Amino acid sequence: MSTSRREKSAETEQALKAAALRVFAERGYLNAKISDITTAAGRAAGSFYNHFASKEELLQSLLKDMADAGDMRAEGPDHNPDFSDPDGVRYHVAGYWNFATEHAPVLRAIGQAAIVNEDFARMIGHFGVEQRADVADHVDGFADKGLRLPSTTDASLAMMFLVMQGLLLAVEDGTVALTDEQAVEGLTRFIYRGLTGRDY
Repeated sequence: MSTSRREKSAETEQALKAAALRVFAERGYLNAKISDITTAAGRAAGSFYNHFASKEELLQSLLKDMADAGDMRAEGPDHNPDFSDPDGVRYHVAGYWNFATEHAPVLRAIGQAAIVNEDFARMIGHFGVEQRADVADHVDGFADKGLRLPSTTDASLAMMFLVMQGLLLAVEDGTVALTDEQAVEGLTRFIYRGLTGRDY
């Protein structure tokens, strides 16, 4: 394939992905048709299959792009790996919130796909396990500080992520009105209190 054809192919693939994000956000993943995506991308219907075998494969490609973007976010100088410190909780809440709002169409599409597709359901479960494993050591020193988690480490961290996911959905749906700053601050207070039993 010549360079110009390769560039044109890559351009079409990116146009299809961008259109899919718009269509998924507007209509939902389950209601989106491939023809909706190609129309939104301004491409011929058949062009889709030059790049993706199915809507599921397109979503997997979007998920990979999202994961790659997450991998590029190195822990900054403000990273605090201690959840007994409210600043440590805030750093991680803000990181989660910013990433999830930036990639909301993909995350919501994966959640919808998981309803009808076992592979996506397993993917979500695996992602949750990895999320919790990544921060499990952030509560290691609790016993030494006289702190007691509300449940096992894994269950306590699952509660943390579920609270963040739930509030994010409520804000996206418009059933709760909060700025990003208010959401991060409220979640930080709620999660810190829930994990440590302390107020601040």
